[in-house]
Amino acid sequence: MKYDILQIFGAVLMCFSAQGLIRLLIDHGNTGLLGWLPGSFAVLLTAYVVALTGGVLLTGWSHSQAKALGRRD
Repeated sequence: MKYDILQIFGAVLMCFSAQGLIRLLIDHGNTGLLGWLPGSFAVLLTAYVVALTGGVLLTGWSHSQAKALGRRD
């Protein structure tokens, strides 16, 4: 059950960070959810990329763990 929750959390993190990253690249002034971070465009860009990478890694890892337990095909 915990791997299911972690996979869902990773997918949600991945979706929100990808949306924020695309939004930031198109309109540099639209900072999205991470707009509270102090810093410039580069800081926000790095934060969105790190969040996206973390979401992808968490989703993939939790899927692999659930697959090893026989919960996925």
